[in-house]
Amino acid sequence: MKNSEHFLYPTWRWFGPQDAVSLAEIKQTGAKGIVTALHHIPCGEVWSVTEIQQRQQLIEDVGLDWTVVESVNIHETIKRGEPERNQYIENYQQTLRNLAQRGIKLVCYNFMPVLDWTRTHLAFPVEDDSFALRYDPIALAGFELFILKREGAEKEYSAEQKEAAQAYILSLTEQEKETLQKTILAGLPGTDEVFSLDEFNEHLERYGNIDTTQLRENLAYFLQQIIPVAEEVGIKMAIHPDDPPFPILGLPRVVSTEADLRFIVDSVPSPSNGITFCTGSLGGRADNNLPGMVQRLGEHIHFLHLRNVQRSADGSFHEANHLEGSTDMVSVMQAVIAEQKRRVEIGRSGVAIPMRPDHGHQFLFDANRHFYPGYSGVGRLRGLAELRGLELGIRRMLQIFEK
Repeated sequence: MKNSEHFLYPTWRWFGPQDAVSLAEIKQTGAKGIVTALHHIPCGEVWSVTEIQQRQQLIEDVGLDWTVVESVNIHETIKRGEPERNQYIENYQQTLRNLAQRGIKLVCYNFMPVLDWTRTHLAFPVEDDSFALRYDPIALAGFELFILKREGAEKEYSAEQKEAAQAYILSLTEQEKETLQKTILAGLPGTDEVFSLDEFNEHLERYGNIDTTQLRENLAYFLQQIIPVAEEVGIKMAIHPDDPPFPILGLPRVVSTEADLRFIVDSVPSPSNGITFCTGSLGGRADNNLPGMVQRLGEHIHFLHLRNVQRSADGSFHEANHLEGSTDMVSVMQAVIAEQKRRVEIGRSGVAIPMRPDHGHQFLFDANRHFYPGYSGVGRLRGLAELRGLELGIRRMLQIFEK
C-alpha cells in the first residue's frame, strides 16, 4: 500500500493484563496501536508517571504502541458541578501532564452521568446465532418502573408503554430480573462494578436538580479548565458521544447530536478540543446523519469508533455486523477519507486518524472465554478486517493517496 501513513491507524481496545485477549493475540489482528486505560486507579486520582510507564512498557514489549487513552474518567463531582470538582480537575490536569511526559497524546473521555453506557441485553441472538448487545426501551421501562421504581418515572411513559413494560417484567423469572438489573446498572468498562439499587438511587438523588442546561454548563466549565493544559502539553482530547444518545433513567445527556458536538467544540476553540466519532453511539438515533456529521465536523475528529447498530421502529437497537445495520458505513468511510484528503492538502498533521473496531458479536470461536461485554476477540477481528478492506477498496476506487 502506497503512502500508508495516510491510512487510518488501526487500533484495538485492551483492558489490561486481565483482558481475555492478550497483547500477543492483538498483534496478529492487524492492529498497530493499543487503546487502554489504568482501570485499577480509582476515578479522580492522579495517574503517576510510574504507573503509566509500566503499562506502556507492557505494550511496547510486544511491538505495539499505546496510541489512545480510553478513558481518563471524569469524577461525578465535576459532572454535577460541585465545589469539590476543582480538586478533581487539578488531578485530571496532572494526569494529562504525566501522560504527555510519556509521549501519549490522545485521550478519549465521556461526560455521561453515573453510567458509562447502557444496554438491556448482553447476549441477544442474531441471524447467524452469534450474540450481540441490545438496547430495548420496553425492558428499560420495565426495570425503571417496577424494579428501580424511580420516583416520577411513571409520568414519562404513556399508558401503552407502562402496560407493555409491566407485561415484560411479569414475563421474567426472578433470575432474569436480576440479570436485567445487573446489565443496566453495570459500572465502568474495565471493572466488574455493578451498582446496587440503593447506590443507584443515591446517585439519582444527587442529580435531582441537574437538567440538560446545567450539565452542559458543567461540561463547558470542565473544558475551560482542561483544554488549555491539554494544548500546552500537546494532548488532544476527544469526547465520546452518549450511549444511548438520549436521556435515560432520569439522567440528562449532552453529547448525543450534531448540535451537542458543535456546542462542545465551539465552547473552547482549540486543536486540543475534539471528538471521538462513534458511529455506534451516534447511530442509535435515526435523526443523526453520520456521513454529514463527518463532513461538517471532520476537522475536530481525533479518534474513530466504527461499529454499526440495527435500529427498530420501537426504539430498540442491537449491535449489527460492522458493514451492516442502519448506518451506511460506506458513506461514513468515504467522508472520513475525504477529510483525510483535506488534511493532506492543507498540510495538517493527524492524517492517520486512529480507528478501532468498536464492539463485536460473540462467536462460537470465543464461547469459552470471558470477555467484557462487546469486546470478544473474533467478533472485533472480523470487524477490523472488514473495515480495513472497506477503506482500501474506497481508496482504490477514488484513487486517493495511491500515487
